[in-house]
Amino acid sequence: METETNINPDVARMLEAHGMSAPPPWKRWIKWAALAALVLIVLYFFFGRHSGATTHYVTQNVARGDLTVTVTATGNLEPRNQVDIGVELSGTVREVNVDVNDVVTKGQLLARLDTTRLNAQVLQARSSLASAKARVIQADAGEKEANANYQRLLKVRELSNNKLPSQQDLDVAEAAVAQAKGESAAARAAVDQAQASLETVLTDLSKAEIRSPINGVVLVRSIEPGQTVASSLQAPVLFTLAEDLKKMELHVSVDEADVGSVETGQKATFTVDAFPNRRFNAHITQVHFASSNTKSSSSSSSSSAGSATSTGVVTYETVLEVDNEDLLLRPGMTATAEIVTTSIQDALLIPNAALRFTPPGEGMPGAQQSQGNALSAIMPRMPRRPNANQQQGNTARRMGRAWILENGKPALVMFRPGATDGRFTQVLPLQQGPEFEERLKNMPPEVAERMKQAMGRTLEDGTPVIVDAEVPKKS
Repeated sequence: METETNINPDVARMLEAHGMSAPPPWKRWIKWAALAALVLIVLYFFFGRHSGATTHYVTQNVARGDLTVTVTATGNLEPRNQVDIGVELSGTVREVNVDVNDVVTKGQLLARLDTTRLNAQVLQARSSLASAKARVIQADAGEKEANANYQRLLKVRELSNNKLPSQQDLDVAEAAVAQAKGESAAARAAVDQAQASLETVLTDLSKAEIRSPINGVVLVRSIEPGQTVASSLQAPVLFTLAEDLKKMELHVSVDEADVGSVETGQKATFTVDAFPNRRFNAHITQVHFASSNTKSSSSSSSSSAGSATSTGVVTYETVLEVDNEDLLLRPGMTATAEIVTTSIQDALLIPNAALRFTPPGEGMPGAQQSQGNALSAIMPRMPRRPNANQQQGNTARRMGRAWILENGKPALVMFRPGATDGRFTQVLPLQQGPEFEERLKNMPPEVAERMKQAMGRTLEDGTPVIVDAEVPKKS
């Protein structure tokens, strides 16, 4: 069949006047066919190219292994017993016999003050004691003389048939005896006082020699020969000693969220910046009940209290005992400790990536899907009272959930989660009691049925669980 196209006669005459003729009909058909083919190609690339592609799920097997849960805390190494040695006297330092890092023994002479003035005081105190003892002898002699005179008068009165001496003379003699006894007692008291003064000066003289009270190492030396030491209300610190650096303590701050799982006797390992590739062993000996805020509030220094509470972080000091036989660790080193709070042997473990995975368009049975835009995701909302469906969703969230493949499609499986180290979680069997059965009855039928199916599935050693999904992208 031949197709004819009607063209306006005026247009045809105009084309002929300019030496042009109308295009043939088959050229216009080619133009429209090319445009339609281009539209089909565009639609294919945007909508039909991956219409038959399927989602590829990445799985990882549930396996048995050892699970170790740790708590990380930082702190500083300290000597187990650190002693600050001071002096109660004022004077000039005559000699210093030890230096920093020297090993000292108990009773060893560390330093000595100038004792010229103290020696003079000792000589004076001994002279006073000797003088007091001489006065005792004199007092004893006077008492003896007064007593003899009184006895003589009594004998005379007896021989004179009570006529001589008079009663007044007897009273005077008797008073003289009593006075002599008092002087003798005062002289003996003066001896005790002089003896006490001598002992005081001798004590000061012994304190002029600074000796080590422990076996240890000198950490700090604060004096030099010839230096003047002034002792007032607080004794100046001359040396700081650490006892047996082969046994040290690590004081760490444990966060309040982790302190509930930290107990005395738990083992730990730690590292220091000086030896980053070596791990040292330790164990907990003490967990303080007082928090950092409690200690800061009881501190008399307002500045230190303000700096400790301004961060708002509550920590609890924990003490770990450290074996330092190699003497590699030094007081004051910063350490990062990992305290082993839970150690489970041969546990059934599921990777945490499987717990975070949810297939597109899927959700928890009985849990409402969250709705909102990007603004609602970053802006907090006022908490609302949960309804029955939300409570059922909370019940599901208290269980662990993962997805396995059944006939190539994701299938939900429920389990009871145990301990976790951040990478793996222990799988425990579900505990289904009458209370849970009652909650299932209150759920919608389709939700309850799906929940029963999920709880009917089990995770065993070697079960593959979905950890990620690879959806083909449009090019």
